[in-house]
Amino acid sequence: MRVRLKGDAICTLFLLVALCSLLYSQLEHLVPVGNKELTQKKPSITPKILSDPGAPWRPIPAEATVPRPQVTPIVRRTEVANNRVQTTTPRPLTDPAFNFKHYLLNKDNRNFNLLINQPKKCRKTPGGPFLLIAIKSVVEDFDRREIVRKTWGREGLVNGEQIQRVFLLGTPKNRTVLATWETLIHQESQTYRDILLWDFMDTFFNLTLKEIHFLNWAAEFCHNVKFIFKGDADVFVNVENIVDFLKRHDPTEDLFVGDIIYNARPIRVRKSKYYIPETMYGLSIYPAYAGGGGFLLSSRTMRKLSRACREVELFPIDDVFLGMCLQRINLKPILHEGFKTFGIVKPSAAPHLQTFDPCFYKDLMVVHSLKVAEIWLMWNLLHSPRLSCTQKKQVKKPFQWKKKAQITTQASPLG
Repeated sequence: MRVRLKGDAICTLFLLVALCSLLYSQLEHLVPVGNKELTQKKPSITPKILSDPGAPWRPIPAEATVPRPQVTPIVRRTEVANNRVQTTTPRPLTDPAFNFKHYLLNKDNRNFNLLINQPKKCRKTPGGPFLLIAIKSVVEDFDRREIVRKTWGREGLVNGEQIQRVFLLGTPKNRTVLATWETLIHQESQTYRDILLWDFMDTFFNLTLKEIHFLNWAAEFCHNVKFIFKGDADVFVNVENIVDFLKRHDPTEDLFVGDIIYNARPIRVRKSKYYIPETMYGLSIYPAYAGGGGFLLSSRTMRKLSRACREVELFPIDDVFLGMCLQRINLKPILHEGFKTFGIVKPSAAPHLQTFDPCFYKDLMVVHSLKVAEIWLMWNLLHSPRLSCTQKKQVKKPFQWKKKAQITTQASPLG
């Protein structure tokens, strides 16, 4: 009897231990799921709040470490949405891509050295060039600079007027990726004599520095120029149309022409690339400014803006900053329909039209956001002797219902 009881007790104890082990293993399996999920999320968040590891040799506004800012906001929105679904921990809408505190502390640091200069650029032509083309670029975009040189940015005579060209660059953001960038850019400068390089870091929010440094350079080294076109490297410019337009203006008078944006409001959404907090800009509306894809200004206006930029506080969006400078000199910019800094919009009533047709570009001045191959192709199409744009891409007569037209025709003899 004792042997049977002892066996039952041992069996019961064994079953109890097995049951406890099973419960423990289940609990151990459930708990790490949340921890593992949180652990996996940390690496995707941490890099976005770190400052740029490749700090410049002079203090300037800091930015996030993502090399392509135009792609970054999409990635961040996706990550934030996923985090909010998978975890219950409250998170901010986004991590700021720009250190505004650092910017405000260093905003008065606006004098940077010119590492590569072209002091004789505007002395090649007696009396100075008619038009100076100044293109914003970055060190690594050699292919864009090359296509501009071979197409619309060619130096020489256009419609009888002398054209000169410069590219505006800062030092690259990721210097470790471009280990030989200094050698390459100096070689490029020696070959083409069109590179202006300053020693501030080339980031989106440092484009304002590029703006003021170019205006200072132009006032000092290119004061004899008649007009200036300043734009991006991803635009197509019909220089012939620009020259014809400028021939009707006096360079000694004020002129600022482009795709003018009126009554724009500061963006207060943190996840936006153009986010500006109220502490930095408290007004509800920006002054009128030109879309940065490209605009024209006279020599007189260039000198005025150069002086005004020294008096206006730096603002991290270069287009708006230049609008503030225009407001400072009390000059109203002129809107011109030939400047399409947001690209060519396809008419909703004619979805069959191909907006890349060269006949759309023939009468325009600037079209923004084109790829390298598209710039090359459009240039060759527009300069082809076979180009024919005799057929207008618009309705010549007002629309009439066919039935109504027939009734009118039948009724006319009775009158």
